[in-house]
Amino acid sequence: MDAQTAAQYLGKVREQNPLVHCITNNVVTNFTANGLLALGASPVMAYAIEEAADMAKIAGALVLNIGTLSAASVEAMIAAGKSANENGVPVIFDPVGAGATPFRTESARSIIDEVHLSVIRGNAAEIANIVGAGDWSIKGVDAAGAGGDIIQLAKTAANKLNTVIAITGKTDIISDGTVTYAIHNGDKMLTKVTGAGCLLTSVAGAFCAVGQDALSAAAAAVSVYGSAAELAAAAASHKGPGSFQIELLNKLSFISEKEAAELASIERVTNA
Repeated sequence: MDAQTAAQYLGKVREQNPLVHCITNNVVTNFTANGLLALGASPVMAYAIEEAADMAKIAGALVLNIGTLSAASVEAMIAAGKSANENGVPVIFDPVGAGATPFRTESARSIIDEVHLSVIRGNAAEIANIVGAGDWSIKGVDAAGAGGDIIQLAKTAANKLNTVIAITGKTDIISDGTVTYAIHNGDKMLTKVTGAGCLLTSVAGAFCAVGQDALSAAAAAVSVYGSAAELAAAAASHKGPGSFQIELLNKLSFISEKEAAELASIERVTNA
């Protein structure tokens, strides 16, 4: 996995226009849809249990996000996830706020138990809480404090859950338990926009839809998204988060493969 490979994933998304089925939260639905469209993917939001499984089986990827969860939405997510598994569709999971309440944590773990997941993306506290690891705290749906080694957390979670783990923060860590990457792209303005992480999860879905290797797809998605954020911050951060959000959509649309390769900062940190 290198800068050129990350850029090639971006090109494949634009060429193939994959259908990304998102069962996400009602805070970020519009932003997520617009972000995927800007990138070059085709979003669909089908939440009803009556059609979730049918939509999942024809999608290029399925994204599950528990930001505003309910018992009904979890049921639909599990049905869609099982359908995706049966039809070879990668499933990407965002355990938003796991650890904040017992219901939220239990719902995340139910999805993990019932559905084979290609990638789980979250902050360190969310990942720690779904695997029962360490002294990581969460405030609402945001990480409130860190108490351990993020690289080791990612590796441990990946091995325990048999999936690719993407922990996003100041430095993003992506691991399949054996190979681990540190991504040094992004900008602090991302923390000022609601749904920036949720959109990244869906971008990872688009990248997984066009590639066979979930680890490289996730790493590429994080790098390209972070590079677009850097370009957006350079253009609009002085105007505030509202302008940054709009400019992020613009940069997702206009970032070139050449820019993505030049800006990519991807470090392979382990082979063990």
